[in-house]
Amino acid sequence: MTTDLADRYGAPARWRRPVTITLAVALAVVGLGWLGWTAWFHSTPAATSELVTFEVTSDYEVAARLDVQLDDGVDASCRLRALAEDKTAVGELEFSPVAGVNEVVIRTERRATSVEKLGCTAPGQPRPR
Repeated sequence: MTTDLADRYGAPARWRRPVTITLAVALAVVGLGWLGWTAWFHSTPAATSELVTFEVTSDYEVAARLDVQLDDGVDASCRLRALAEDKTAVGELEFSPVAGVNEVVIRTERRATSVEKLGCTAPGQPRPR
């Protein structure tokens, strides 16, 4: 005795398969669009920076050179931190950079041995770069 499953359980509605495929394609397009936008947005920040060099000029000062790339008309803010030999923060500087090379002096409370770039941020860019 052979029984057809459609006779036993009923046939699925004809509209289910095309609707399911259309819904899956629409969700894939939306998901890929969001992924593309996210990748583009986070890979093109308005402000980026790179610490080029630093020099300990005295027990209470460190000179640093920072290269900054800014989009046109962007007002950014950059932060540098001076560290002592025991990795304690002994000085910090926040400044408004210009596009290109920025030479700054960080005042310290004791002799610093290194400078750490904390990064630059612009409006709408919460993560320092």
